[in-house]
Order: sequence, then structure tokens, then C-alpha cells
Amino acid sequence: MAVVTGAASGIGQATAIRYAREGAAVVAADINGPGVQKTAASIAAAGGQARAATVDVTQASQVADLVADALAVFGQIDILVNAAGIETLVPFLELSEAEWTRVLATNLTGPFLCGQAAAQAMVRTGRGGRIINITSINAEVVLPHQAHYAASKGGLRMLTRAMAVELAPHGITVNAIAPGAVDTPLIARSLADPVRREMLLRHIPLGRVARPEEIASAAAFLASEEAAYITGATLVVDGGWLIT
Repeated sequence: MAVVTGAASGIGQATAIRYAREGAAVVAADINGPGVQKTAASIAAAGGQARAATVDVTQASQVADLVADALAVFGQIDILVNAAGIETLVPFLELSEAEWTRVLATNLTGPFLCGQAAAQAMVRTGRGGRIINITSINAEVVLPHQAHYAASKGGLRMLTRAMAVELAPHGITVNAIAPGAVDTPLIARSLADPVRREMLLRHIPLGRVARPEEIASAAAFLASEEAAYITGATLVVDGGWLIT
């Protein structure tokens, strides 16, 4: 049974659909209620089992309710994917404290709250589990106007490692996936700008942005038995960006 946040669109949606196709029951969670309802409906239409949950991952009480509901319906949580995230482009000298806090709350505090609540449930059931955090290559490299986003993803990379160490005795692996440019609503504005799109493609040896389904494939691998001995790692899926 898998809980996937950010499942209304992009990487989260693709991952929820992929897990359902692999036979997992899925709780698709997102702050976008209508969007996540559509994700769950598409899974059900394809013969899968899915439950939609409207959740703000920055709110501890809502996260607690999400986990409690998943346990009440399915009895356990085997996989958590923290895919909920936001990105804005703001020059550092103009970056407000409010915007800094908003981005870090979603991209870093959200995975902390969801990861802790899911891990507590996994420990109680004694079956182990898998936690997968969607970070970014911006945890390693920075583009202009992304100080807040890069800080949030760098923090999530280190949170992944810290969680992996502490949760290993409970049979819970914790890993990250670091996508490069992916064709999702998150970067739609950048991809629509010919100058910025050309800049992005110039960094990618494979010469194209990724499809969300390609990131979902990495999430399927990390949740599989083939990845049982991998923890604290970051799987980079960036078309070669970081090697250039």
C-alpha cells in the first residue's frame, strides 16, 4: 500500500498511477482536491485501487489524518513518496521572508511531517517500509532566482540521509530521487519561455526534458525488492545534467 503526495499532477500523479499499475493500493494525496480526485478516478477506471485525499502537507494535523485514514482503510503503509513541491523564481535580493518560508514549508517541512508520521505507522506494524523523497538536481547545482528552492531541496537531501540512518533498524529504507528538468506544471512557465527552455536544454546531454513517467519508473525501482539493500542514496534522473 502506497501513499503518494503531490499526486494531482506531474511526478506524483505519474508515480501513483505507476504503483497502481504494479498492483499497489494507492492513497493519492494533494492540496488540489479536484486534481487528486481525477488521479484516483483514472486509476480506478484502469482497474486499480485508489483513494483520494485532500491534504496540505505543511499542516501536521492534516498529515496525521492522512496517515490515520490510510491505516483505517488499508491496515498498513508500505510506501511513502513525498512528491509534493512548489517552485518559484525570485531574485535573491527581492526574496521575501514569506516566500522563503512558504517554499521551505512545502518542500522540506512537508516531507518531514509525512515521513515521520508514515515511519511511526511502519514501526508500529513492524513490517518495515520504503520512503522516497523527490529532491532535485538543484540540491547540487543552482540556477539564478532559486535560492529558496535550492535550499529546500538541499535540506531534503540531507533529511533523507538522516532518516535512513535512524530508520534502518526498523527495516525502513529512505532514498531520494533527484530529477532534472521534467515536463510538469512545476516548470511549465520556464518551458514556455524560449530563452529559458534553450538554457535548460543546453545543460542536458540527452537533449530533452524528462517525462514524469520516467521519474515514476525510478520510484517503482526504489520501492521494489531489487532495491531492498539501498538506503540513504540519491538516484539522479537528469538526462546527464550533473556530469556536464
